Amino acid sequence: MLIGCTPKSQLPTFTNTGNPLIKDKFTADPAPMVHNGKLYLYVGQDEYYEGQDTASGGKEFNITKWLCYSTEDMQTWTDHGCVLKPTDFSWGVGEAWASQVIEKEGKFYYYTTVQAGPPYNSKVIGVAISDSPTGPFTDPIGKPLVTDDMTSNGPRGWWNDIDPTAFIDDNGQAWLCWGNGTCFLVKLKPNMVELDGEIMVVDLPKYMEGPWLHKRGNIYYLTYASMGADREAIAYATALSMEGPWTPHGELTGMAENSFTIHPGIIEFKGKWYLFYHNAVLTIDGHPGAIGRRSVCVDELLYNPDGTMKFVKQTKEGIAK
Repeated sequence: MLIGCTPKSQLPTFTNTGNPLIKDKFTADPAPMVHNGKLYLYVGQDEYYEGQDTASGGKEFNITKWLCYSTEDMQTWTDHGCVLKPTDFSWGVGEAWASQVIEKEGKFYYYTTVQAGPPYNSKVIGVAISDSPTGPFTDPIGKPLVTDDMTSNGPRGWWNDIDPTAFIDDNGQAWLCWGNGTCFLVKLKPNMVELDGEIMVVDLPKYMEGPWLHKRGNIYYLTYASMGADREAIAYATALSMEGPWTPHGELTGMAENSFTIHPGIIEFKGKWYLFYHNAVLTIDGHPGAIGRRSVCVDELLYNPDGTMKFVKQTKEGIAK
């Protein structure tokens, strides 16, 4: 089934003027990918609705589509608009939570969080495929990749199958990691749309949600939203193999301004490393930032000689020239 959003005939652009990076829409859960000299940034669009400010229990979030932006220099950005919606999946009924796109052998795999309808009736992990980083995308399996009955509820017990991150290690083995309250990790088969073996649990201190996998040199990094003083921060762990053991290193950056949640996205682009995240400082159309009205930001990421990551100070300047 062909899925995706209506393409635009003319794509708008904007210039990086500091954080938040995207200023005309509320955006969250940044997921960068580099391909053919461009950095593509996938985000969920936080959308205001009447009554949002008094909602609770997760209903503060109103994300009905994923957007994509691209850049060749981190300064001029192209807005590709909507590239996928959860309702484009035949089994999806709404809520476009965190996602990530990765490339393998010329195909682009979009791993997503979706609220699934019957018989699942829960948050699930879905996957879509395209020949282009901006779509259109095709649902290759006609069902979710990960469903609630495949994972234990863990200590928190709700929304456990959310926030997928995918990564291919040096051996060519693809991995999928996700989870709210519990961090799940599993191998993917070479076709990228089937699990390969048992789902493992990675024990990480103060783990909340939003994992992100990357590698630099001979070190693998698992970065995630952790519980800070009174809301989420970003912490990370390292390993010499995806099988672990994973060594925690504490916080990579602190809590986001005005936002309970924070979500890491880490990428190397043209010789520099970047940490994408979100806060909630923008006011758009008279609506101030809130738990469900966030804004994507980016700051440079640096490493220590031993491979650990230096603490990232969240700035208003970001990486604007």
